[in-house]
Formats: sequence, structure tokens, C-alpha cells
Amino acid sequence: MSFDLHHENATWFNRRQMFGTAASGIGVAALSSLLNKDNVFGAEPGTNNVSSRGLGGLPGLPHHAAKAKRVVVLWQGGGPSHVDLFDDKSVLRDLAGKDIPDSIRGTTRLSTMSSGYAKWPCVPPIKPHKAYGKCGTTMSTMLPNIGALADDICLVRSMNTEAVNHAPGVTYFMTGAQVPGRPSMGAWLSYGLGSETDNLPTFVVMTSSDKAKTCGQLFFDYYWGSGFLPSRYQGVRFQNTGDLVPYLNNPPGISPAGRRAMLDDLAAMNAAHLAEYGDPEIDTRISQYEMAFRMQTSVPDLVDFSGETKETLKRYGPDAMKKGTFANNCLVARRLLERGVGFVQLMHAGWDQHSNLFTQLEQQCIDTDGPSAALVQDLKERGMLDDTLVVWGGEFGRTPFGQGDPANPIGRDHFGKAYSWWMAGGGVKPGTVYGATDDFAWNITENPVHVHDMQATMLHLCGIDHTRLTYRYQGRHYRLTDVHGEVVQGILA
Repeated sequence: MSFDLHHENATWFNRRQMFGTAASGIGVAALSSLLNKDNVFGAEPGTNNVSSRGLGGLPGLPHHAAKAKRVVVLWQGGGPSHVDLFDDKSVLRDLAGKDIPDSIRGTTRLSTMSSGYAKWPCVPPIKPHKAYGKCGTTMSTMLPNIGALADDICLVRSMNTEAVNHAPGVTYFMTGAQVPGRPSMGAWLSYGLGSETDNLPTFVVMTSSDKAKTCGQLFFDYYWGSGFLPSRYQGVRFQNTGDLVPYLNNPPGISPAGRRAMLDDLAAMNAAHLAEYGDPEIDTRISQYEMAFRMQTSVPDLVDFSGETKETLKRYGPDAMKKGTFANNCLVARRLLERGVGFVQLMHAGWDQHSNLFTQLEQQCIDTDGPSAALVQDLKERGMLDDTLVVWGGEFGRTPFGQGDPANPIGRDHFGKAYSWWMAGGGVKPGTVYGATDDFAWNITENPVHVHDMQATMLHLCGIDHTRLTYRYQGRHYRLTDVHGEVVQGILA
């Protein structure tokens, strides 16, 4: 017995597509993004996936009125030294070269590079500090531009973490666990709140490194991954060389109309498979093909800086037009936020100073101080800072004692017991300092803020109760903050 295989496959396709569409509506749902902006993907089974925020997202979110409509994380990878930048201690100058007392050190966990030391010599800040703004917040003179924004920021001096190594420390804040595998914060927000734009990703990541590449850390995909959430929620990494997004342009010989027709046919086939199997990754495939098509027009506009004034470009510094630099990424970040992108994650590797602390820390400040401040100032002048949350920080701080020969300490080691971050806009109390450390910048003496507390606070500012945004996986409901975290009320405006 013979039969026409092509005809049989076509008959199967049409029958399955009809059943899927008529019986469950999944086929219609899958194709809806082709027809209008009411994207209905991403919900858990049994929901209609209509968020009060915009496209996609979960029903009932946000849980309360959001102060921040968008978030930008200026991640300073490597461990910026809180002792040298944000938490000046006169005792370290007075006792320079003398050991930090046992009563202060206690049983603090340190990295293997210094945990066996017999001497713990105090090392004072390498540059002077001064009071900035009407609020009088004290910061290093190596950060003049961030210092000039003192009245707009909240400096948190009581951050703490259990992590003492880079990758676990970054993973801890980004995903809520030191071991890779869980969704990143941007993925959680994309999943819960959806998007305000349909021609750019909801969650964008850009990376950069210090100019001399002496303090670089590796960037792992799980820092912006979706973990066990559907992969459509992972961050889209923009490249810092070549095309911003690979494979965005049509192949040679393919016209826009031909590409559109191909995507329509592909979407119909994927819709049929989605109706048949219910695999969320098919949903991802459909939505990402469509996003790529729309980005063919949105991305060129995104990086067309011809409308930027000379004053704006000057503010971001001499590297503003150099692709792949922190300055350029800050400028692109502002343009992404203006266009409705909800979560922008800038990851800059350059703060892992050990023996090169005295030669490289100041240069790192020069490279990042101006662009960081420019972004905040830019958002403020455009009326966007009030509802944009800006967060600047790294995985931990640096030891108050010197690393290396006790008679000639040459650097600082990793330190998670206490360190500093700053925040601006998006419902944060401006012109304030939250938390405090002891005379050696070692132990937190007032208002500790754990990594999970910071995550809970950021979600709260975005309108989310961190205990209620969960996802069932392998028999358990997971959340970003695991089973921990409290909203830090003292940071809120």
C-alpha cells in the first residue's frame, strides 16, 4: 500500500491545527502577537495572563502601586572597596599598620587568600574623603560626579553577604542562591510584570570591562538566565562588538516581505505543535522569532545617537561613543529605558583589585564615576528618575586590613561582612545614608541589609510582594528571595 507522505503530513497539520484552535484556543493565543499587542504568553496554566502593567505578565500584578516602572542595575563586578570609596574610618588612619583587634575580627569568614593570616594591619583609605551635597554625605574624592549627586541618592553602608568569592557572590544577588540554576531578578520581573514594549526585549544585559583588563571577571549566562522559568524570560545580551544583536538582519536575498511570510508560516506550525504538546519552549520560540523581526527596525533607532546633544555626550565622558565601554552602555541604557524596557543590567568587570589596589582603583573610578552619574542626571532631567530605580553595587566589599606582607601591605581581599551600595530614584529616600559599621568598617552596627533584603526591597519598589511572586518547580514553590528577606522600610521615600 502506497500513500503520499507530503499529503499525509499536510492533512495531519491542518487537522491538529484545527483541533488545537477550536478545542483549547492555544493556536489563537500563539498567533495573537502577530495580530495585535495583546500578548497572552507567559502565564501559568489556567490564567489569562493580563497584567495591569502592560503586555504579558501575571494577573493581579503588581500587588501594590509601584514606585519604580523600570530598573537599571549598574553592576560593579569584582568587589568595590567600601573602605576606600564610601565608608571612611579615621581609626584606620590612626592605627595604620597596626593589627585590627581580635575582638573586632571575631570569626568572620574570609577567602582562602587571607583566612590564615597571623597579622591584620589596618590600611586607611588610599585617597581623602569629603562631604558632598546639602545632606553632607561623605564619599571618596575619587568619585566626584557620584558625590555631586549625594542629595539624590541613598547610600547603604550596611550591605552583607555570606559569599566570599566572585561567582557565588554575583549569583547570590542575581538569582537568590550562590549555586547557579535559579531565575535571575530580571527574569522574575519579566515573568511577573510583563513588558511595556513589544519591539524590544523586556530584559536587556550589556557587559564591559576595565580599560587595562587587569581586574576582569568572567560573565556567566546564568547571571541573567531564566533558570527553571520558560526561557523567553531570560535577559537578551547585547554584544559589545559587531552587531548589537546577532542574526538580526535578513539573510542575503531575503526581502522583508519574504521574511514576514516565512515567519507567518513558521508561527502557524509552531502554534500547532504548542497545541499538541503544550511545551512552553515552543511559546518562547514563537515570541522570540517575532521579537527579532520587530527589532530589525527598533535596534537601529536605538543606537542612532544623532539626536543626542553635545552636552549629553560630554556628560557621559570620552568613551560615550565607543561601543562596548561602560560609558556607551550607560547611554544605551537610558535610551532602552526611554523605549519601555523594564530591566537593564549593566555588568562591568573591573573592581577586583588585590595587589594593584593602589594603582588601579583610582583609574576604575575615573572610568565609571562619570557615566554612572550621567545616567542618573540624564534620567532626572527627562523626568524619569522618580519612577526609575537605579542601583549601583557589587558582590561584596574589601577588607579593612592589608593583604600581603604585613610590613608592606599591597592590597585588600574580598570582604562580605559589611560593604556599601547606593541607590537612586524609583521610590528611594534621597540624600540619606542607611546603616552603619564600626570604627574599622568591619562589623555592622546599625540596620543590616542582607542580599535577600535588598532583593525584597527592589521587588517592593516595583510593586511586588516578594513572598507572593513564586513559581512551582519540582514540587516546590520557589521565589527570588528563597525563604528569606525583609523589605527595608528605611530606604523607602
